[in-house]
Amino acid sequence: MAEEEGPTVELRQRKKLKSSENKESVKEEKISDTPIPERAPKHVLFQRFAKIFIGCLAAVTSGMMYALYLSAYHERKFWFSNRQELEREITFQGDSAIYYSYYKDMLKAPSFERGVYELTHNNKTVSLKTINAVQQMSLYPELIASVLYQATGSNEIIEPVYFYIGIVFGLQGIYVTALFVTSWLMSGTWLAGMLTVAWFIINRVDTTRIEYSIPLRENWALPYFACQIAALTGYLKSNLNTYGERFCYLLMSASTYTFMMMWEYSHYLLFLQAISLFLLDSFSLEQSDKVHEVYKIYIFSLFLGYLLQFENSALLVSPLLSLVVALMLAKCLQLNVKKGTFIAKIMKVINFYLVCTLTVTLNIMMKMFVPHKENGHMLKFLEVKFGLNMTKNFTMNWLLCQESLQAPSQDFFLRLTQSSLLPFYILVLIICFLSMMQVIFRRIGGKSLKETITLEDGRIGGRPEIIYHVIHTILLGSLAMVIEGLKYLWTPYVCMLAAFGVCSPELWMTLFKWLRLRTVHPVLLALILSMAVPTIIGLSLWKEFFPRLMTELMELQEFYDPDTVELMTWIKRQAPVAAVFAGSPQLMGAIKLCTGWMVTSLPLYNDDDLLKRNENIYQIYSKRSAEDIYKILTSYKANYLIVEDAICNEVGTTRGCRVKDLLDIANGHVVCEEGDKLTYSKYGRFCHEVKINYSPYVNYFTRVYWNRSYFVYKINTVISFQS
Repeated sequence: MAEEEGPTVELRQRKKLKSSENKESVKEEKISDTPIPERAPKHVLFQRFAKIFIGCLAAVTSGMMYALYLSAYHERKFWFSNRQELEREITFQGDSAIYYSYYKDMLKAPSFERGVYELTHNNKTVSLKTINAVQQMSLYPELIASVLYQATGSNEIIEPVYFYIGIVFGLQGIYVTALFVTSWLMSGTWLAGMLTVAWFIINRVDTTRIEYSIPLRENWALPYFACQIAALTGYLKSNLNTYGERFCYLLMSASTYTFMMMWEYSHYLLFLQAISLFLLDSFSLEQSDKVHEVYKIYIFSLFLGYLLQFENSALLVSPLLSLVVALMLAKCLQLNVKKGTFIAKIMKVINFYLVCTLTVTLNIMMKMFVPHKENGHMLKFLEVKFGLNMTKNFTMNWLLCQESLQAPSQDFFLRLTQSSLLPFYILVLIICFLSMMQVIFRRIGGKSLKETITLEDGRIGGRPEIIYHVIHTILLGSLAMVIEGLKYLWTPYVCMLAAFGVCSPELWMTLFKWLRLRTVHPVLLALILSMAVPTIIGLSLWKEFFPRLMTELMELQEFYDPDTVELMTWIKRQAPVAAVFAGSPQLMGAIKLCTGWMVTSLPLYNDDDLLKRNENIYQIYSKRSAEDIYKILTSYKANYLIVEDAICNEVGTTRGCRVKDLLDIANGHVVCEEGDKLTYSKYGRFCHEVKINYSPYVNYFTRVYWNRSYFVYKINTVISFQS
């Protein structure tokens, strides 16, 4: 008995050693036990090198061609090179105008340090408000662009606006290259990368918003997220060598942190990714150590971002940090139990429950003890969006009416189907998902599976990177089905996954295994289909969509908005430098960029105070008295009021979504639901009444400029109440 106990004790000690800090010795022992593979012949090495070289060349070329295509299309759409500076700046709409205006401010600053100080202590943008614009608006892209523009001496070669949009177009090229590489890594052929790029460009209306708003934070951030996904895909592969693993780890670390710095909502997207990795860890035991290394990257990026983003408390109370800490604690409490046993299955369920409970508990505790600005409007919006609550609040209803926050339309699915993307994506997703579930049930049943998956096995759902991507795309797709704006996160994923599937012999082999194909050798047929199907798809896409792309580049469009140009010109020439303008937030963003004058509100929706300001200023389109409007405007020290005819006389396609309709609902001037009390207003709509120039409106406001689209009124400081 004593002799038999010796090996058992030794085995237990070795398991304990593996779960402690001495993992390196176990890895070295494992490496020494594995047989050293024979060196491949020279012609095989040459084929591998040629394949990698051609693939890398195709990936880089695809990215460069896409960046050049965007540049050419932008020039044709706006006739950019033939415009004056003011006309170019007007093409930046809404919040894009705010981002670019701060880039201009950085270039005008006497030094970089002074420019950063003025942005972090900014009191020249919004009246009666000092803001840290760098933190609140994530202006790190503008800081980097301004440094590069001056450090490289580009001010002598290229205009600032071309340098700025050139960087963004270049990042979009990197975005496409990263998607190319990810699909290539998953399928093993660079043909999948080419098909990914083709589908991405053809469906660019649904894959990116670069054509409409160049400076958006997502256009700066998503290329880094795509690089992170490519690195993560390579890192999760089972047959990766040590040097490749280190390279992927370093690239993943750098891109994760950069992504987090570029976009304020990045940690929510990384939270979805962490959930995918947690489920992967639960289903695929072989990659547990690698997954926990990714968790360490999350923690490092969060705390480094917290320190460099002016102690941004939003990162500390983010669900990502709570989930990762919970996973780390659950890992420490995890017991070493033999795989496949009933106890092991029970422990898996307990571990899952423990992680979920710890995540919620930690997040609640962090919000209790860490001072933070809770985005209460986001929670209220989600409650109303999912029918958990009803509201008459103007801001909530206005957000619900935005097209990007509604459910996707049928046109979205029709466009994806016409390009053959959606049918192939559904086919690939079903096969990968069913194969993944097959592998999971086999592991739950205690059946041993081969660690190295070959083509003959027909088990594509057993690869860790495939399991991760299937879970991640299901999570992103579920959100995109609820909020259309999230399709720009999901559709590029659809392009990548569909292209990988049709080009992967393993996927076809998995299908043939299920069909029990006997007439033709399944491996040979899988190899043929993995080349023939993407080739046929590529030729059909080329025939149908390539002429359209060329027509878009040849067609000269023109952005014509003379009324806005005239308004900005009048402000720069006639308005005092210290004047403060009030109007719709979208117009205020353009005024800040084109003139530099101070405004009362901004088109930003991550600050409760700015949201309240926007709602109050919008009252100029409601049925309120001249005195009420005057009190609101003077409370923000406004000197001039701009009334837009397009909002005042808006004819909306969706009933109840016009600004004036939403204001009437919020003010109780119309019946919204049964049982609501109707409040009749004895005043006409202010934007209409103020144009007539009769008392009491002329006592408070004096019209100083107008054209077909805009009416500018000076807010009187000395009021006469004589009729």
